[in-house]
Amino acid sequence: MTPGIAALRQWLDSSEPPERTAVDGGVRRGSGVRTDGGGTVDPASATGRPSSVRWTGRWRGIAAVALLAVAIGVLAKRPPLLLVGALAGAYVAYPRLTAVPDPDLSLRREVDPASPEDGERVSVRTTVTNEGDAPLADVRIVDGTPPMLSVSDGSPRRATALLPGGEATIRYELRARPGRHVFRPATVLCRDASGSVEVERSLTAASSLECAAAVPTVPLRAQSGHYPGPLVTDDGGEGIEFHSVEKYRRGDPANRIDWRRYARTGELTSMAFRTERLAEVVVCVDARPASYRAADPTEPHAVALAVDAADRIGDALFDANHRVGLAGFGRRVCVLPARSGREHADRFHHRLATDPAFGLDPPKTARTAEREGGTAPSRPGTGDGPNGAGAGADGAVPIDTQLSRIRTEVGADTQVVLITPLCDDEATRIAQRFESGGTAVTVVSPDVTTGETTGGRLARLERTHRLSTLRNAGIPVVDWTPTQPLGAAMATIEGRGR
Repeated sequence: MTPGIAALRQWLDSSEPPERTAVDGGVRRGSGVRTDGGGTVDPASATGRPSSVRWTGRWRGIAAVALLAVAIGVLAKRPPLLLVGALAGAYVAYPRLTAVPDPDLSLRREVDPASPEDGERVSVRTTVTNEGDAPLADVRIVDGTPPMLSVSDGSPRRATALLPGGEATIRYELRARPGRHVFRPATVLCRDASGSVEVERSLTAASSLECAAAVPTVPLRAQSGHYPGPLVTDDGGEGIEFHSVEKYRRGDPANRIDWRRYARTGELTSMAFRTERLAEVVVCVDARPASYRAADPTEPHAVALAVDAADRIGDALFDANHRVGLAGFGRRVCVLPARSGREHADRFHHRLATDPAFGLDPPKTARTAEREGGTAPSRPGTGDGPNGAGAGADGAVPIDTQLSRIRTEVGADTQVVLITPLCDDEATRIAQRFESGGTAVTVVSPDVTTGETTGGRLARLERTHRLSTLRNAGIPVVDWTPTQPLGAAMATIEGRGR
């Protein structure tokens, strides 16, 4: 091959310009903030996630056509083929002449109503504005809908072009479900005019909606600490619920003497009532990869249901003035010691919403497996969806080590509300380990199995067996079907554990 052909081939094969071959890095001018990893963070997005610049490879095949045409034209001495090669070479050079997009975008979102009823339609209007001075030829927007809510009308996606100062609005409707729902960051992909380079941005607007379906009470076990509170125990003493009748002892309060018995039998006795104590409760979420299961790919997976349930259970416990903590295990471990007070309640909800231990993006290891209780929701990412920078590989810390850390933070009088879909036998063993270690456990289990397939029916039978195993071990279990209110499901076992 002649030196000229070799040089042309080398030039054509270099399909990725050096300044554009950065992932989570690249060219960012204007308002970007440089990070140590070479990435950039757009202050307007406020997500802390670097921008991503990717080479799409859209014109890669043209390089091969140009090389082949020139080679054949030279070897066969055919000028028309050389002309075809020259034209193809012009197409190859075209992406190099276009500028890398440098989007300066802002996002605002309107939600109406912000406090819907269960099943009510919620109208969402999301607007992305080009705040920069340059036009954006190809903009693709995907709004970050709450993971627990499904789109009932319209679409949260749009592709358009934006002139400087231009706006693109997405309108769609969600169907409300009980709980507090927070919108995820919207993902925006901006491509240059040639479509060869795309820049990804994440834009956040603090938006949420809350469907009023609070949990009225949480069924707690009789185990408690020594602080007075609303939890009724098996100990006799001060209280309002009758406990027993005891022989009168000198010093017993006069208002506890059973005067009716004395008038009838002449025996002096004192009445004892069930002592009411303040409970210490740790709400624990099973977020292992095996728990990222859903009855249907369009439905929320079990971890999303568990995080929502933990949020509402925490509210009910704080409203009853209990001391509440938070724990999560799976890809990461999270432990928040039990405390009370409004500030601690805010920490509880913030940790539940932001800690990686409660990440809602399914891990790569969550595969479709009907025997595990349904299907694994498709993981957002390039090829599976727009919100692609989800959770990475599973954490290296073994589950036993994570559980040991949680148990060291759980006091002797602290009980655990374990929220798990019981998708495998390991979940049953985890609940039994807590119970055998002296910690009173109540299991709340969202049912994400399905009866539509043979594998789904088998998974349902296996889960039913796990429920029976826990109940036979003396562990109260709330079997919660997500289509029913959580409060109603928890009321079915209220009082059993006392």
